[in-house]
Amino acid sequence: MAEALILPAFRFEVKLLRSPDIIAGRQRLPGAGDGYSPAQGATLLGTGAFQECSGLEIEMDIQEYQEGGRNNGTIRRVGRAKYQPLLLKRGMFHQLTGDGQANTDLWHWLQRIVNGERPVARYDGIVYVMSADKTVRATWMFDRGLPAKIRGPELNARTGEIAIEELSIAHEGLRLLPAEVPA
Repeated sequence: MAEALILPAFRFEVKLLRSPDIIAGRQRLPGAGDGYSPAQGATLLGTGAFQECSGLEIEMDIQEYQEGGRNNGTIRRVGRAKYQPLLLKRGMFHQLTGDGQANTDLWHWLQRIVNGERPVARYDGIVYVMSADKTVRATWMFDRGLPAKIRGPELNARTGEIAIEELSIAHEGLRLLPAEVPA
């Protein structure tokens, strides 16, 4: 019998890749089968360095139908899927090259949208979960993410804690894929 190993929750990598705005004169829909692969020359945003990732969940909206004459229960039918926003947390870090300023890529993504930049920049995301030997064992992908909320660090000179920023991403689809090796 094969030995089952539990994956550690601390070994993961998150990549945010620019979604194509338009493919062949139409908007790309999640799972549209258009041959788009997120690894093909996509623009990366805020890659790596996330210390927490939550919201990898799908909830099915079950519709209840009360059939006439059936008093011992209800019929349940499939409804729409609901996707929770992903919450990514990371330590705020600064650039080692250039002027040494804090990395502002995630903040600017939301600010450009709020300021009316169109088309809206959407990002697909890939979450890799790795085993202790750093082999990718599970891969989630979400489609057409939008920054729903960004939160700066709570600053307190007395605690000496690391400055943590949070990004909440609303998206249009989430799926568990066969494991893929990060490029």
